[in-house]
Amino acid sequence: MYDASLWQPSADLSILQKRAQLLKAIRAFFDSREVMEVDTQCLSLGSITDPHIEVLTSQTRSQGEDLTYYLQTSPEFAMKRLLCAGSGSIYQLGKVFRAEEIGRRHSIEFTMLEWYRVGFDHWQLMDEIQQLLSVLLNDETLTCERLSYQMAFLRHTGLDPFTATLFQLQECAHEHTEYGLQEDDRDTLLELLFSSVVEPAIGQYTPCFIHSYPASQAALAKTVVDEHGLLVASRFELYWQGMELANGYHELTDAKEQARRFAEDKRTRQEMRLSNRQFDERLISALQSGLPDCAGVALGVDRLLMLLCHKTHITEVLPFAHARA
Repeated sequence: MYDASLWQPSADLSILQKRAQLLKAIRAFFDSREVMEVDTQCLSLGSITDPHIEVLTSQTRSQGEDLTYYLQTSPEFAMKRLLCAGSGSIYQLGKVFRAEEIGRRHSIEFTMLEWYRVGFDHWQLMDEIQQLLSVLLNDETLTCERLSYQMAFLRHTGLDPFTATLFQLQECAHEHTEYGLQEDDRDTLLELLFSSVVEPAIGQYTPCFIHSYPASQAALAKTVVDEHGLLVASRFELYWQGMELANGYHELTDAKEQARRFAEDKRTRQEMRLSNRQFDERLISALQSGLPDCAGVALGVDRLLMLLCHKTHITEVLPFAHARA
């Protein structure tokens, strides 16, 4: 039976007022630093290749040709094309879409803040994120914890993610989750242990940056050899009260390496029997023309608002969530 009350907002109007204040404060922060706001497309003929993120699509016809457009999971590729065109440092506040299971922290449509700082590395970008949070929380004393991926793993699982054997990872995953004994992919086991054991334990009292991920998890970040001789990704994730808030990179600028990673992702998707996607060749062309040295980060605005308002479900901060959309 149709529920006539579903026209009502999901969130209280007081929360929506706080949402408006948050968006205003974010824009003021970047305006004060002369970072330009941009507004790129939600639909694109190219998509991400990441085998762990599913996308929403829309089909149409143009001049007798069937076209598939992808709703963007992030404005990253379009923003990098602007950076290659000479935009300078930029930010964007807007809607993104992911075909993932709806849950307490997940919605298929959500608001993302993404920004790129020309001339920054990921360490400087962590500094700026801390400054942003300090402004939004009105807390000048705020200091975010920083832990390497290796140290976080050692602290909460007792295993070194770089040297542990496959068997040790399988045993540890099975001990904590009852899964993993049949899994032979190291990164899958590491991600399982991180999400189930490490993530719930970090950033409980103050936001926590996890940095220096294994190079195999570099995604779109540069890789470097750290002070311990380990090949690591120049990337970080930000956690607060066990919730992932942001994901940032010292951005990869090598077009050939980016194309190689895209091809590797496509092979992985084929092995996993996932649907084929048209990856964004325009990004490769843009990188060939030259991406300036920069760092970029994406931050989930709805999740941040949940924490600021002490809410436990994403529907409590969205105007019209899920069944009310």
